[in-house]
Amino acid sequence: MGIPPPPNPICPMSHTAPPSPLSYKDAGVDIDAGDALVERIKPLARKTMREGVLAGIGGFGALFEVPKRYQEPVLVSGTDGVGTKLKLAFEWAMHDTVGIDLVAMSVNDVLVQGAEPLFFLDYFACGKLDVDTAAAVVGGIARGCELSGCALIGGETAEMPGMYPAGEYDLAGFAVGAVEKSKILTGATVKPGDAVLGLASSGVHSNGFSLVRKCIERAGSAAPAVLDGKPFRQALMEPTRLYVKSVLGALAAHPIKALAHITGGGLLENIPRVLPDGMAAELRAGSWPRSELFAWLQQTAGIDDVEMNRTFNNGIGMVVVIDAAHASACAATLRSAGEQVFEIGQIVPRGDGAAVLIR
Repeated sequence: MGIPPPPNPICPMSHTAPPSPLSYKDAGVDIDAGDALVERIKPLARKTMREGVLAGIGGFGALFEVPKRYQEPVLVSGTDGVGTKLKLAFEWAMHDTVGIDLVAMSVNDVLVQGAEPLFFLDYFACGKLDVDTAAAVVGGIARGCELSGCALIGGETAEMPGMYPAGEYDLAGFAVGAVEKSKILTGATVKPGDAVLGLASSGVHSNGFSLVRKCIERAGSAAPAVLDGKPFRQALMEPTRLYVKSVLGALAAHPIKALAHITGGGLLENIPRVLPDGMAAELRAGSWPRSELFAWLQQTAGIDDVEMNRTFNNGIGMVVVIDAAHASACAATLRSAGEQVFEIGQIVPRGDGAAVLIR
């Protein structure tokens, strides 16, 4: 037999079509939508400008000069989010106030150190950018900054396909304030006999919403149509109260010793954070009004007073500790600035008991 010839080494060329172009927009990121959002944000941010801003939105970094009226400025920073309250914002399409919540959670924290909030940055993340929704959220952020006297100086919008379900987003905020070194509030001088003032909250604020959502689910169609004179959804979504301007005014006029922002952990967990060792706060049950909102939450959840006071603010969003001799004058100053103020207790020696007692 003869040996067959070797195969022809030259193969015919394939004629596979080249792949179609795949743009960033095809991958789920719309740069044009992001640019359109920035243009919508700029006029909102301009309304928040204040002394100290050297360069704001649009650059790689924002620039801020600490006002020269400070002799020994100490910067105070805070960061926070809105939590699962956002789930209700998505479900109910109520996006215009969660930005206020975002600002309030950070600037109220900075305020506790005695600091004046100076500027704020936000982070908005989503799977698919809806310009109108994002603009509504940022509009709330700008409004919160305006009400707090701090500048919305920058931020980040992140469109990340596949990271978030359609129609959902997440928020984070970052605030920086300044306080004179000699005027930092540490709570070190708090002593037995000092008065504890409570500033009314506007509602649930931005903590405890995992339980709030369970209560809504449990109540179903039996949920009330109105709470405290507001439609049910509005009552629950009422934005966190901003205490900045009223409390800064009181700090300038009265020898306040300590402040506590009542957030996650409620009265029972937050007041001890600003008390010196060996001190406790004795609060008088019934010394501030009980709203229909918190009564409904407690009844629906079926929880006791202790659980209520370690989950929700329960009607008190900010606590002021001051020498009893100055309490009435301080309360009057705060009321004149629009706050509802209640004398809710006093400081006592702690002994072996809890750091907060409600009797």
